[in-house]
Amino acid sequence: EKSMKTDRNTLHEMERLHQLWEAEVTSAQEQGRLTEKTARTYLLHSSNFLRWCKGEFEPGSRKR
Repeated sequence: EKSMKTDRNTLHEMERLHQLWEAEVTSAQEQGRLTEKTARTYLLHSSNFLRWCKGEFEPGSRKR
């Protein structure tokens, strides 16, 4: 098992900001400023980054 890359307080703040990011990306998609594919990509990669920070994701690894 991989370990977290940062402390819990920092991670909590990052998760809070990611929720705001998700809302902003979704809003941009609904307003037609982002395509569905682009919005999905933005959310996937930012989620993967958070998972990496938590020690739950390794770039290049397969989903299990």
